[in-house]
Amino acid sequence: MNLFRKWTQILLLALPSFFSFATQTVTGSINLIMVGHLGYVAIAVVGVTNIIMYNVFALFSGIGHTVNYLVAQNYGSGEMKKGIQRTYLALAASAAVAVLIAVAGICGGRAVLALSGGSDELVAAGGQYVELRFWAQALGIVSFMFHGFFRGVGDTRSPMVISLASNGLMVLLTYALIEGEWGLPELGLAGNGYAILIGEAFQLACCMFVFWGLKHRKFGTRTRPKIDWSELRLVFRESGKLGLQEFSMSVSMYIFTMFVARLGDQALAANEVALNVMSFGFMPAFAFGTTATILVGQAIGRGEALAARRAGTDTAVLGSIFLFLLGTAELIWAIPIAQIYSKDPAVYEVAAHLIEVSAYLQIFDGFYNFYAGGLRGAGDTAFLMRSSLALNFLLFVPLAYLLIMVLDWGSMGAWLSLYTFLTVLGLTVMIRFYRTDWHAVKLKEAAH
Repeated sequence: MNLFRKWTQILLLALPSFFSFATQTVTGSINLIMVGHLGYVAIAVVGVTNIIMYNVFALFSGIGHTVNYLVAQNYGSGEMKKGIQRTYLALAASAAVAVLIAVAGICGGRAVLALSGGSDELVAAGGQYVELRFWAQALGIVSFMFHGFFRGVGDTRSPMVISLASNGLMVLLTYALIEGEWGLPELGLAGNGYAILIGEAFQLACCMFVFWGLKHRKFGTRTRPKIDWSELRLVFRESGKLGLQEFSMSVSMYIFTMFVARLGDQALAANEVALNVMSFGFMPAFAFGTTATILVGQAIGRGEALAARRAGTDTAVLGSIFLFLLGTAELIWAIPIAQIYSKDPAVYEVAAHLIEVSAYLQIFDGFYNFYAGGLRGAGDTAFLMRSSLALNFLLFVPLAYLLIMVLDWGSMGAWLSLYTFLTVLGLTVMIRFYRTDWHAVKLKEAAH
């Protein structure tokens, strides 16, 4: 396969994932803009809640990531009966987790928001909103598991279409429920929470239809497999490792947000605006990373070690080119972009400066996603977990505390600590990818 065909294959897989993740990012941005006119406290509530939800999602996201890479390997090796078996086991686990998340939202949603370190005004304004987001996340974790299956078999279009439809519904309902349009009640900030909940319910319904309806003819998805306890242990073990990898990232970001919250609500709002803008780089990085998992996992399943390594490299090259172009646009138009979110100079001026600093540094975050995706496809989940835990809690959190709380460098200190960490993490994972003995990589099997 020549280079043009390889890159075309990558783009055909990556672009639907990019549009899927970008749709989520754009939806978050539009929602934040619509919430923005309610004041900087509302912006701060959404920002803190997003971090909380990121932690909840990250803790259990390993289920979806595990299905993604295991199914990719099974698809490559022609063992989809085992892939379906593993998917059913993951579905049972994600359903149990969904119940746990929903109960946590009812019993402790407001308390979690209070622990974020925000002002009393912030906690009072966001109590109902954070509960609604917990319920929505319960549904989202099951949908993410289905998306892992779809991408594992090389179908990145179904998640794209589902994301476009569900996120479009969220935007429309956010506008209607915040403003009280189209005969719907005017709910303010809570309206955004209800819109996200309804959108997530619609997304899950679509995933179930595709899995048990459209995919049944090819993969026999309605045939319930027997329980294999060794496979169940494999799914739990791999989900735990990948979940800890993501959870260490989310916990450190939560602690980071708590440090920034001590700088005041305006600084917290500026940080949220900057993070939201930079997520236009985060999400495409996820898309190319997911593509690396698919291509590497399927190549490992076919027994083509060198093809797996090359697929990871080609994906990283294309993803880096994209992030470079995106960073250039963010650098040039940082101030106008920040002003879209807030007209408060104390918010948009700081946010624009943070965007300028990180415009090209986000390429290192891309390295992390691209090469972590490749290592995940190869089943090297233990290294991803260990490196994430070590660098988050031995580098990122201490450095953020030093620059924000001790040296009092404010928002810029916060941002420097974040991108120092992402640079080191990206280079660490990249080095691991190229030092891997690819000929020794085997299909992931359960220990009987």
